[in-house]
Amino acid sequence: MPLTEVNDPSRGFLLNDTLVVEAEVIVKRIIDYWSYDSKKETGYVGLKNQGATCYMNSLLQTLYHIPYFRKAVYHMPTTDNDMPSASIPLALQSLFYKLQYNDSSVTTKELTDSFGWDSYDSFMQHDVQELNRVLCEKLEDKMKRTVVEGTIQQLFEGHHTNYIECINVDYKSNRKESFYDLQLDVKGCQDVYASFDKFVEVEHLEGDNKYHAEQYGLQDAKKGVLFADFPPVLQLQLKRFEYDFMRDAMIKINDRYEFPLQLDLDRDNGKYLSPDADRRIRNLYTLHSVLVHSGGVHGGHYYAFIRPDLSEQWFKFDDERVTKEDMKRAIEEQYGGEEELPQMNPGFNNTPFKFTKYSNAYMLVYIRESDKDKIMCNADEKDIEEHLRVRFPELLNFKAHLYTIIKVARDKDMKKQIGRDIFFDLVDHDKVHSFRIQKQLPFSVFKGEVAKQFGVPVHFLRFWLWAKRQNNTYRPNRPLSTQEEAQSVGQLREVSNKIQNAELKLFLEVELGLDLHPCPLPDKTKEDILLFFKLYDPEKEELRYVGRLFVKVLGKPADILSKLNEMAGFSPSVQIQLYEEIKFEPNVMCECVDTNVPFDSSQLEDGDIICYQKSFPLGSNDQIRYPDVPSFLEYVRNRQVVHFRLLEKPTEEHFSIELSKLDSYDTVVEKVAYQIGLDDPSKIRLTLHNCYSQQPKPQPIKFRGVDHLSDMLVHLSLSSDILYYEVLDIPLPELQGLKTLKVAFHHATKDEVAIHSIRLPKNSIVADVINDLKTKVDLSHPNADLRLIEVFYHKIYKIFPPDEKIENINDQYWTLRVEEIPEEEKNLGPQDRLIHVYHFMKDSIQNQMIQNFGEPFFMVIREDETLAEVKVRIQKKLQILDEEFSKWKFAFVSTGRPDYLHDSDLISVCFQRRDVYGAWEQYLGLEHSDTYSKKAYSANQLDAPNPLPNHKHGTKHKNSN
Repeated sequence: MPLTEVNDPSRGFLLNDTLVVEAEVIVKRIIDYWSYDSKKETGYVGLKNQGATCYMNSLLQTLYHIPYFRKAVYHMPTTDNDMPSASIPLALQSLFYKLQYNDSSVTTKELTDSFGWDSYDSFMQHDVQELNRVLCEKLEDKMKRTVVEGTIQQLFEGHHTNYIECINVDYKSNRKESFYDLQLDVKGCQDVYASFDKFVEVEHLEGDNKYHAEQYGLQDAKKGVLFADFPPVLQLQLKRFEYDFMRDAMIKINDRYEFPLQLDLDRDNGKYLSPDADRRIRNLYTLHSVLVHSGGVHGGHYYAFIRPDLSEQWFKFDDERVTKEDMKRAIEEQYGGEEELPQMNPGFNNTPFKFTKYSNAYMLVYIRESDKDKIMCNADEKDIEEHLRVRFPELLNFKAHLYTIIKVARDKDMKKQIGRDIFFDLVDHDKVHSFRIQKQLPFSVFKGEVAKQFGVPVHFLRFWLWAKRQNNTYRPNRPLSTQEEAQSVGQLREVSNKIQNAELKLFLEVELGLDLHPCPLPDKTKEDILLFFKLYDPEKEELRYVGRLFVKVLGKPADILSKLNEMAGFSPSVQIQLYEEIKFEPNVMCECVDTNVPFDSSQLEDGDIICYQKSFPLGSNDQIRYPDVPSFLEYVRNRQVVHFRLLEKPTEEHFSIELSKLDSYDTVVEKVAYQIGLDDPSKIRLTLHNCYSQQPKPQPIKFRGVDHLSDMLVHLSLSSDILYYEVLDIPLPELQGLKTLKVAFHHATKDEVAIHSIRLPKNSIVADVINDLKTKVDLSHPNADLRLIEVFYHKIYKIFPPDEKIENINDQYWTLRVEEIPEEEKNLGPQDRLIHVYHFMKDSIQNQMIQNFGEPFFMVIREDETLAEVKVRIQKKLQILDEEFSKWKFAFVSTGRPDYLHDSDLISVCFQRRDVYGAWEQYLGLEHSDTYSKKAYSANQLDAPNPLPNHKHGTKHKNSN
């Protein structure tokens, strides 16, 4: 700040020779991701991601937070025979019910099951707009003849009028259509208003594109769209994804695109409205939610920013996590475009660094101000009590926030689960006994209920809290104190919630006497450690839970060896080896325990797990796969059943093999070869699975191109259990020294195309490809010369020189074509031109943009040759019937712009010299539809196969290897 401002009395910085500085201090609480409670922090809960269902989660949260919609869903009738997994309305009712009253995140499994999706479908990112429409259509149909009939239309349905109006005669055509959402262009538009301007833009039909107006014939006209009415809830789908015709692929538009907090669709005197629109309705909208896509065209992440009550507070709904956000984060930061990084050295004239923002809005939901009170109504207890409380008695009732779930794990659960359902840690809490208890209930009352349930006197029960450790293991941490047991269930859950989620998880300690009846509990002092024990049998490859013991801190494992033998059923003299199970994520850590070192020196504490086994003499266990606990746990942690499919049959499972994620490339192919009875594993070639497309990836795995099986089963951070295989005719290392090209051979006189695979050493040249192909095809004459050309998107881009190396030629995205060189091209005169000839048509949807199709070709034109003369040769070459050919138009096309020709025009005048840059962008264009009939021209051609009318221009295809 300049000193002049500091000394300026009006600024208030100097007061009685004292410098006044005011600072705003913001204290941000560091939030632990693991202990974060969305319900507690925001009042809302999230939705669990099934693999790639975040796009659906963002849409469902948006619909749920439209209370009028939620209320209508609650009131939809269902029958006792309906099941949520088979009924979309019932599954949605269940989902909304849980979102409103659960304390933790909710699964969407029932809803996706009701869609008919299997587990693989859940890992595919479907189209959000399509999902929205299907969902609304199903609900709309279910609402018919009920008290909520017409709700979908009342909320989301608007109408626009498509019109064509003649300019010189009194004729107008109107067609009214409904919509549930609007697709707005992003590319070329700076904001929502610009998109609406483009939506209603007038198109002039004139010249060759005149409109045929019934009795008036062809007329100049204007064509456009205007809105008859807008819906109370306006859903705008932003066209962030578009098809790129040049790349023949989808691309994402990350351009900056602004959208207002308030949207006025009556602006400029209602320019978006049709003449018959009701102007009494004020079309002023306020922004309710912003759905965001972060990533690229092949995948990414979806989440939503929503104002549930249209206040200034925004919330980010990101799968299971819900957080509070400010308006700038929810709106401005989702415009997309580029962001400029701050300069590191402001004193220097550095060029600012800009980067593209790949997170941007792709769907907006606005609510009309005049309908706000109706739509943002209360969907409260009375809307739920009548219907869902009866239908879902197993769910939490409408006072769910007054209850908590307590899950109680016992020794019995550990015996049942360890070695069967689980191998690491102690128990799966989803499979233990759970209690639903009112939060204000004293814990002592809960103890009485547990005692009654399990048949154990209250004074023989001791409860332990579980703790999630830093290494991600989950162990009993400490017993509840007398003071804690005097609290209410809700208070105790708050204590527990520091280390875990909304549910309260407890371990129940009960001591059994020799008669297996409950007996008094031993005292637990600071000198005592509670350890849990698992027994491993290397010969049977079995792990099981054998019990727990209190040991003294200063004691040694040697003191309890006889007790451990007794627990295992061994004789007292059996030698045993002890290991501590420390962690299993991301890698197994299991270390040998020195029996002569005190427990505290080995850093053992309450809840730790000791695995033990018989000690084997050196060399006596050579035939055992996993001779000790660490090797067995390593095996369990990394074992993976892989489903193998033949590459040529990618949807059919052929066989499955149990492998280890640590298996090397060689081990995997050896086991596949053994499975199919192949002697040489090097002839196996594997291909990864694409988790999004559910298809093989385009490129196979190179020989020893990955280190381990785990590297083969990961695609874009998603895990798979599928691999594709093929059996090669030569070993893969040898094949990788070769280059395989797929080429299409176009016969000079026969109307057919044959596909050939040419396999040559990588250092070969194009001439070698041609010579190899000559041995496989029939030529028009023995001395015919061939050429290899590159075709992409129905245009010729390159003629390969005979001496060009083939190693870098790509046949995956480009078509390689081999054809005979016509004699006329071999003897070009000084004024002759070899030009490109392409088929094209104009796309009425894409602003009359040219679209090429069919097979492009070369043609020699003479200096004085007119279009009429060239047309005769073209018709003969392509064998087109006169009636069809008369409809064709001919144009000189340069950089995508056609200049239509007349029969008298000299063709050579249009084309530049061959050495001019950009000449390849010029061609003689044949404009016609992409189906036409041919006519035979000579007797020998009459016997040729009948042509097939398709985009390949009637060529018959054969495959050859």
